[in-house]
Amino acid sequence: MKKELIYNADLHFEHDFWTKEFDFWKDELKSFNNRLEELVMRWTDPSVLAQIEKFQNQFLIQENAMDSVKNQIAMHETNMAEHYKINEDVLNKTLVKKHLMIRDQMETQRNIYHDLKKEFFRFMTKYM
Repeated sequence: MKKELIYNADLHFEHDFWTKEFDFWKDELKSFNNRLEELVMRWTDPSVLAQIEKFQNQFLIQENAMDSVKNQIAMHETNMAEHYKINEDVLNKTLVKKHLMIRDQMETQRNIYHDLKKEFFRFMTKYM
């Protein structure tokens, strides 16, 4: 039975991609929050203001979730670096399982963020 080797560089590439993806999303969230601030100035209807507050809260929740996964990525990178320092370029099963868990979290985060973004744009179309 042939074993597949997984190298630090392969996982590092994916970590780097995820981090950049989060940075992009955070920039988007800043823009979205700015748009919500514009709406606060235009609307006095309590139901619209409640929806604005809901989006502000959801954006904050998303930022916190992104920070949590980014911290896990950073810890995983540190662990990989420790292995690399002692000339272990091939990772053990535990580290690979951790990486796969983070990958699943990223996929979930993408889906949640995508759905929230769609909902936000529908809201903006209606009230801008």
